[in-house]
Amino acid sequence: MPRHAFRLVPAAILLGALAASPARAGVYADELSKCLVGGAGAKDKTNLVRWVFANSALHPELASVASFTSAQRTEINRTVGRLFERLLTESCRAEFRDAMSYEGPQTIEMSFSVLGQVAMRELMSHPEVAKGFGELESFISEEKISAAAKASPEE
Repeated sequence: MPRHAFRLVPAAILLGALAASPARAGVYADELSKCLVGGAGAKDKTNLVRWVFANSALHPELASVASFTSAQRTEINRTVGRLFERLLTESCRAEFRDAMSYEGPQTIEMSFSVLGQVAMRELMSHPEVAKGFGELESFISEEKISAAAKASPEE
């Protein structure tokens, strides 16, 4: 396995967490996705990632590494609620209407999943974040991974 492939593991894990819909998007969902991504600015995308992070921190297993006050979480939820509302009722109103009419409510999940993936990718492209994820490499044996990839199925 090439050394650079290890760098993709954290990205794949985080993006997979955001990509909740395995279904293929139709043409209207694709148009809605493009509109959402284009209509959301850098700050909007950061707020979306902050929202995922803050609400993920509610899980008991994460409570020791991240905490938000109730007021902080309320403000984050309010900010992202306004973002969703703006995107669906103003910026992407026609695309949203068409997607709902022709492809149904699942288009919302699919389209926002695309926006979430783009937002996460942008966050992870920051040099400090990439450096932090890169530290994982020092805890993975390239030799063991390569050997496992070459092992016969009977082992």
